Amino acid sequence: SLAYTSVGNKIFLASFSIGVFALLFAFFFPKISTLVGLTVGVFVGCGILLAMRPGVNTPKLFLDDSRRMLDIVGPLVMLPTLLSILGATFTAAGVGEVISHLVGAVIPEGNLVVGIIVYCVGMALFTAIMGNAFAAITVLTVGIGAPFVLSLGADPTVVGALALTCGFCGTLMTPMAANFNIVPVAILEMDDEYGVIKKQVIPAVFMLTVQILMMIVLVAF
Repeated sequence: SLAYTSVGNKIFLASFSIGVFALLFAFFFPKISTLVGLTVGVFVGCGILLAMRPGVNTPKLFLDDSRRMLDIVGPLVMLPTLLSILGATFTAAGVGEVISHLVGAVIPEGNLVVGIIVYCVGMALFTAIMGNAFAAITVLTVGIGAPFVLSLGADPTVVGALALTCGFCGTLMTPMAANFNIVPVAILEMDDEYGVIKKQVIPAVFMLTVQILMMIVLVAF
């Protein structure tokens, strides 16, 4: 609180720089991973903090606080990486093709609207199971998105962006997304282990509905 009183809203420049540099690398250096931009943003943010409170914010303070964060989070810090690997494994194992055969028996052939609904809801549910929308979208796009939505002439840009957002709605509703829903509980020492998820379920369902309607309007009409 003392730091915020002396610095004000400028304290958020450090975290803002991370997103800015990730976007810059995505737009201007597409051949370089955006993770590099994130890393550059972290170092720029550290530089901003050093300039704001010289002598107080030091490299040692950054390392100590990072260690403290890892101590609080524990092994859960590895979960996002492991879940991403799981998504790639599922895709390589042909899970998407299996899902495609199962869904093909349910979705009427050539019905784009039903295909969109199943794809979007499937993205949310599969993300809730896996805890990672980036892992889920590869499997669900192979299994549902490509044969039942994209093959009917849907714009891949619109479909991909909104499908990923539908997956993020699933992220809000699952303890598997530990970095979003379990880590804050540990850091804030909340009594209810699932308190964050309970607050997010209704907004997540509302946003999922909006994303589905948006995709139908932008793609089917």
